[in-house]
Amino acid sequence: MESRHLFTFLVVVETGSFTRAAQKLDYAQSSITAQIQTLETEIGQPLFDRISKKIILTDAGRRLLPFAQEISRMHSLAQEALRSESELTGSLRIGAPESLAAFRLPGIIKEFRVKYPKVQILLKPGACWELTDLVRSGELDLAFLLQPETEDKDLNIETLVHEQMTLIAPPDHPLMSLSEVEPVHLKGVTILHTETGCSYRTLFEHHLNRHGVFPDPTLEFWSIEAIKQCVMAGLGIAFIPMITVNNELAEGKLARLNWNDESQRVATQIAYHHKKWKSPVLTEFLKSVQQHAENWSS
Repeated sequence: MESRHLFTFLVVVETGSFTRAAQKLDYAQSSITAQIQTLETEIGQPLFDRISKKIILTDAGRRLLPFAQEISRMHSLAQEALRSESELTGSLRIGAPESLAAFRLPGIIKEFRVKYPKVQILLKPGACWELTDLVRSGELDLAFLLQPETEDKDLNIETLVHEQMTLIAPPDHPLMSLSEVEPVHLKGVTILHTETGCSYRTLFEHHLNRHGVFPDPTLEFWSIEAIKQCVMAGLGIAFIPMITVNNELAEGKLARLNWNDESQRVATQIAYHHKKWKSPVLTEFLKSVQQHAENWSS
């Protein structure tokens, strides 16, 4: 079974016509017909039902389709692997929660784009559980996660750095007068929440709940920037990663409450499918990530 016959089969399926497939591949239509007939002879079953002017996949055609698609994908990956490093091309589908997309990824992506300008990078924001599912299904090549250190039977997950969390408030907030803020001090205090399902929000809420504190969930934001602006405006306090507020703390726009975050620590991790072949693009990107992570302080 020749791979070119399988590629022709895929184009016929894609275009829905022997004529359009011939036009797309710049073949004579008789050549398309001959290649499909050769495949059908090898398989021993017809691949298409020809009804009027329409062609419809038979059961054998439907069963062959995913194998032909995988062979085509591997062919593309092999071509990519054999190109010189300076000619690295392709695409990379990355997922990351907003805090990492804004405060960990820009330097990595900028450096990678300078080195490999022909690589297309697609960045999808999302919650960690959603991104993990997308890596597991193959819709993402790589995900950055901000969560408690986690293992997964389907994924390679590597910890890059343990992130410090902080409870922020306006500099003139009454809780700033306390030498140490305990969960009980947060009863009745307005807390600005990240979205439901956010890993560090869940840790924070569980910690408060264990001490009999149940925050009002009515103020919920999908944007770290919106949370920071609302805290600066005096709407309440928030529990967010330290990396997202370093500048505002240095400028005195926000203040850190003396809060023990030890039981609510999270880590920045990367995840990719352990069965997925690491293409040259993914391999080089992972190298760049590791180099940057060496300079991140926990």
